[in-house]
Amino acid sequence: MNEGAGYAFLMTVIAGCATGIGSALAYLTHRTRANLLSVSLGFSAGVMIYISFMELLANAQASLVSTYGKVHGGAITILSFLGGMMLIAAIDFLIPSYENPHETGLVEEMDTNHRSQQLHRLGLLTALAIGIHNFPEGIATFFAGMTDKTVGISVAIAIALHNIPEGISVSIPIYYATGSRKKAFWYSFLSGISEPVGAVIGFLALRSLMSHHLVDIIFAAVAGIMVFISLDQLVPHAKKYGEGHQSIYGLISGMAVMAVTLLLL
Repeated sequence: MNEGAGYAFLMTVIAGCATGIGSALAYLTHRTRANLLSVSLGFSAGVMIYISFMELLANAQASLVSTYGKVHGGAITILSFLGGMMLIAAIDFLIPSYENPHETGLVEEMDTNHRSQQLHRLGLLTALAIGIHNFPEGIATFFAGMTDKTVGISVAIAIALHNIPEGISVSIPIYYATGSRKKAFWYSFLSGISEPVGAVIGFLALRSLMSHHLVDIIFAAVAGIMVFISLDQLVPHAKKYGEGHQSIYGLISGMAVMAVTLLLL
C-alpha cells in the first residue's frame, strides 16, 4: 500500500477495534450513562451526514458532472449513492432480525438472568452477523481516509463512537452463551476486525481498476452507506436513549464541528 492507503487503513483499524472497547466497558461499569450515549450517537450521525452530503457526495457529483455532463454525471452520482444504501439494506434484509446484533446495547442488560440452549448458537451468529455488518463500514472508512486525512479521521471517530455501544451489544449474547467474559470480549473485539479486512479486500479488488472516475463512484456509494447507517441506526438509538432534544443537540454539534474542521484544515 502507498502512504495514503496505509494511513486510511490505520484509521480503519482504530475504528474497528472500538467494538472491543465497548465490550470492555460492559465489565468495568454497572450502568450506562444513557444521556452521554444519546449525545455521542447523535454526534456521530451528525459527522457522517455532514461529510456525506457536503464533502463526499458533493465532490463526487462535481467531478462526474464535469466529465459526463449534468444529466449522465448526475445520474451516475445518484445511482452510486443509492447503491451504497441498498448494500446496507440488503445486509439487514438477509440477516434475520432476531439474529441481527447491529443494535445499541446497554450495560444493564448484562445483569439480566437470561439463559437458554439456543444462546450458544446465537452467540456464534452474533459474531458472524456483526462482522458482515462492519465489512462495508470498513470500506467506507478506508476510502474516506483515502480522500482526505481530515475526512478520514472524522469518519473513523464517527464509526468508532458507533462501534463502542455496538461492542456492548455483541458481547451480551456471547457472554450468556458461553458464561465466559473473556470469550465475550474477544468475540466482540474480533467482530470489529472485519472493518480493516473489508478495507483490504476493497482496496485489492479495486486497485487494478482504480481510476479517478471509479473513485468518485466509490465516494458517492460511501456517502450512501454512511447516511443509511446514520438514519437507520444512529439517530433512532440516540433518540431512544436520550431525553428531550439531547440527540438532536448531539447531531447538530457533530455537523458544526465537522463544518469548522473542514473549513480550517
